[in-house]
Amino acid sequence: MLQLGSKVVIVADQFEQKLPIGEYGYIIAYDRNADNVFDYVVRVPMANRNFLVPDEDVELEEVLVQLEVDRIEREALIDYALATHNEDLFKRIMKGDEEDAEEEHAGKEPISREDFIRQVNLKAWI
Repeated sequence: MLQLGSKVVIVADQFEQKLPIGEYGYIIAYDRNADNVFDYVVRVPMANRNFLVPDEDVELEEVLVQLEVDRIEREALIDYALATHNEDLFKRIMKGDEEDAEEEHAGKEPISREDFIRQVNLKAWI
């Protein structure tokens, strides 16, 4: 359960209430009615309205910012690995686990730079 006054972003419109998706708002109340599917009352300043929303339709702004930072960091590391022809770094980033990349690398013989670039371009094209 989110705290009162938390800054949230509306990420979905599960019940098609014409919520302003992508806009931020503040949790101003909990909806404690057991017969109701809505969890929060969210004040959206840009729309100058209050909306009843379920828990799945809102996400904390900090969480979304951290996800975006992680995505940008991963993309930058991939660009760096491709620019420097660092195959090990590229595989570790793409696999997400360092141990799998080491085991896979031990079982195969090394490939040339041209073959590596060809494989990366093929995956990027697909």
